Amino acid sequence: MLSNKTYDILRWVQVILPLLGSLYYSLADIWALPYGTEIVSTCAALTGFLGAILKYSSAKYWEAADPKEEGLE
Repeated sequence: MLSNKTYDILRWVQVILPLLGSLYYSLADIWALPYGTEIVSTCAALTGFLGAILKYSSAKYWEAADPKEEGLE
C-alpha cells in the first residue's frame, strides 16, 4: 500500500503525463521534433500502468479501513 503523499503525487503525475504527451505531440508536428508518436505512446502506457497501481493501492486501503470509522455501517 502506498503512503498518502506518494499516492497524491502519483495521482498528479497520472493527470499531468497525458497532458505533457499531448503537448509534445502537437509541438512535434508543428516544429518537426523527433519521436512524437513514440513519446505520446510511452506517456499513455505509463498513465495506464500508474492507473493500475493506484487502483490496487486504493482497493487495499479501503479493504483495510474499518467500516465503523468511515460511517459505512
